[in-house]
Amino acid sequence: MAEAYIVEAVRTPVGRRGGGLGAVHPADLGAGVLTALMERSGIDPAAVDDVIFGCLDTVGPQAGNIARTCWLAAGLPEEVPGVTVDRQCGSSQQAVHFAAQAVLSGTQDLVVAGGVQNMSQVPIAYASRQAAVPLGLTDGPFHGSTGWRARYGDRPVSQFAGAEMIAAQWDISRAEQEEWALRSHRRALRAIDTGRFVRETVPYGRVGVDEGPRRDTSLEKMAALRPVLDGGTITAACSSQVSDGAAALLIASERAVRDHGLRPRARVHHLSARGGDPIRMLTAPIPATAHALKKTGLSIDAIDLVEINEAFAPVVLAWLKETGADPDKVNVSGGAIALGHPLGATGARLMTTLLHELERTGGRYGLQTMCEGGGQANVTIIERL
Repeated sequence: MAEAYIVEAVRTPVGRRGGGLGAVHPADLGAGVLTALMERSGIDPAAVDDVIFGCLDTVGPQAGNIARTCWLAAGLPEEVPGVTVDRQCGSSQQAVHFAAQAVLSGTQDLVVAGGVQNMSQVPIAYASRQAAVPLGLTDGPFHGSTGWRARYGDRPVSQFAGAEMIAAQWDISRAEQEEWALRSHRRALRAIDTGRFVRETVPYGRVGVDEGPRRDTSLEKMAALRPVLDGGTITAACSSQVSDGAAALLIASERAVRDHGLRPRARVHHLSARGGDPIRMLTAPIPATAHALKKTGLSIDAIDLVEINEAFAPVVLAWLKETGADPDKVNVSGGAIALGHPLGATGARLMTTLLHELERTGGRYGLQTMCEGGGQANVTIIERL
């Protein structure tokens, strides 16, 4: 049976909106990780069959097939093509899936998968209307469709509203959310302070470490914040940060490993994606995880480490309640609440961190999942070699 291997994985630090990466053209952010990926793997760039990048809000500097632009901006061979995919927040995790599937099919041998997002350069008004419609508006990208309205009516499509629905359904209090958020910051800061991220991170200019984690945050400060929606429990403290960044992985076939003398670090054990309610939107990681475990025959206890995107604290807390996973195995170096969520790059960032954490801890299986706009979720399980 064919195998798909992860040979190398790198990421930039994640920058805060308007921070050290805010003025960097997204093509240059992507070029930075692509250059490092080629150098670290030692592969001849001309041997790469395709470059697949995730990116949302592909307007302005992110328009025009940013995957291709990143590769060319890095000075890499023109004969290597690139394609940009959009599965909302899971875009670069889907890029990894497409790359692995190409290798597993035998049609390609070396594929670069990753993502890039500079949220600082996308107008908030555009991003909110197109991606989240966060304040419960009913004039987003869906409501002009007669088919959509016939099926879902004029109900607001809002990630904040979806997170509130999760908090209500699973009886997750604001205090629980804030405790998880504080844990995320503390874990991220511990990872930074102990140099845990050094191996996986490629500095960009003067930005050498993730900018999101807050040393001065506390439960008292979080409790003083107003909820985003009137009468709700979700505040900025329990939500992922608006961020900038890029990440990339090299996926290789058995033939490429042999022919190029590569050392695979992990193999792709499972790939899947599932859908759910697009209004509730953020619950799909729960059935998607159940589907993946059933397909593989693994139990949740067999998973050594989990990376689940902290779009909002209730997403993770509901997933924990439903799966029975050990919280000490989940987001062990912090999540998007602390580290940030550069939408199109987050999936590859999580996979990069998951790989390095498995190597650091000696774990065997790592599972990654994340909620996505439209009520979807990807699940990837990798096995450390």
